[in-house]
Amino acid sequence: MLKACLGAAVVLILAALAKTRNYYIAGLVPLFPTFALIAHYIVGKGRSLDDLKATILFGMWSIIPYFVYLAALYVLVDRLRLELSLALAAVAWLVAASVLVSVWVRLH
Repeated sequence: MLKACLGAAVVLILAALAKTRNYYIAGLVPLFPTFALIAHYIVGKGRSLDDLKATILFGMWSIIPYFVYLAALYVLVDRLRLELSLALAAVAWLVAASVLVSVWVRLH
């Protein structure tokens, strides 16, 4: 229930920000580490400090798939409809995330 309320609150904040003259701040709101806080708490309470640090380090590398998503979307929105651009950027994120996980598993 709490996660659903948090999600709804984020959507409302995004919608409100998108209508202001500082609309670009709507791109920052989804990056608030709500779920990271929850994940780090759960891992930190249930596993070793080394496991928590590995989770944090992996989180740092997870910025790469998000950057790939943003870069793809930036390029695609000039060329395609918004919905298709979003879908293809999400696919680009999935590919980058899959590569990241594959490399991580091999190295760790």
